[in-house]
This record gives sequence, structure tokens and C-alpha cells, in this order.
Amino acid sequence: MSRPQHRDHAGAKLGMWLFLLTELFLFGGMFLLYGAYLVRYPREFAAAGREMQLWFGTVNTVILITSSLMAAMAVTAIQRGGRRLAVWLLGGAVICGAVFLINKYLEWSHEFSRGIYPGSSRLAAAPPGESVFYSLYYVTAGLHGLHVLIGSVLLAVVAVWAWRGTIHAGDFAWLENSALYWHLVDLVWIFIFPLYYLIL
Repeated sequence: MSRPQHRDHAGAKLGMWLFLLTELFLFGGMFLLYGAYLVRYPREFAAAGREMQLWFGTVNTVILITSSLMAAMAVTAIQRGGRRLAVWLLGGAVICGAVFLINKYLEWSHEFSRGIYPGSSRLAAAPPGESVFYSLYYVTAGLHGLHVLIGSVLLAVVAVWAWRGTIHAGDFAWLENSALYWHLVDLVWIFIFPLYYLIL
């Protein structure tokens, strides 16, 4: 006689929130470091900020906000029994994540072609503050890109599970937690975009 499988959805959600809190501390530390160096090198940060390609950052902002909306709609769809719609929405969010990474690759390729990357001779000859700005940018954006990759894989996995019926209206904790993770990725970018592309 098989026993019903016990699932602690509240515990799983609490665990996810605690994990997201550690992620916020990680990126919060990066933003505090940015603030400290901005106070020390205001002119150099402003000069480096003017070199940033606003178009790339704007496109990636629109992409991430769209994908976050799709992930939220997928949760609502699965709650209402719309499993197929949820799969399509998750697929859209995964595609957005891939487009984000492609756009980031194109942006970094452009920057590398201009000799703007940590350790380059161009930055070595520039004032120290500009080198610090780009070092922080590449570390923060690179770390965020890694989270986009992980989030995209996570959403793809839950999309497959939803397609197979493993995730459904009665059990969607994995989908909900994956969407929460994706919202964190979106939230972090909402801070990165103005700090590096807009306010300087």
C-alpha cells in the first residue's frame, strides 16, 4: 500500500526566501562597494559611465522585465489549471533569458574591441578610478549573467516538468520558487542598469 507523498510547500517557499536573502546580501555588497568607490572617484566614474553603451542596457532591461512578467503569468496560469499556457510562458521567459545573454555577449565584444576590459593597456593608461569602475562592472554584470544562465536552466526544467504533468495546479512549488528566483535576477538588474548606464 503506497503512502501519500508529503510535500511542505510553506517550508519550500520559506527556504527559497532565505536563499534569495543571501543573494541580496551578495549583490548588496557589490553595490556598497560601487558606492564607496563612487565617492572616492566621482569624476573618473562619470567619465567611464559616459562610455557605456546605453542601447545595450536598455534592450536588456526591456527583455528582463518582459521575461519576469511571463514567469509571473506562468504561475497564475498553472494555478488556474492552464498547464499548456504555463509551458508556453515559461518557454518565452527562457528565450528572453537567452536573448539577454546574447545581447550581453555582443555588448562585451564591442567593449573588448575598444580595448575596454580589466587589464587592457587602454585602462592601464587611464586614471585609476576608471579601471575600478570597469572592474566592478565586469564582476557585477558577469555575476548577474551567471544568475541569468542558472535561472534560464531552472525555468526550462520546470517547463518540462509542467509539460509532463509533474507540476500542476495542485503542486507548483518548484514553479513558484523558480519564478521567485527569476524575479530576483530581474530586481538585481534594475539596480545595475541605472548605476552603470544612467546616473553618471
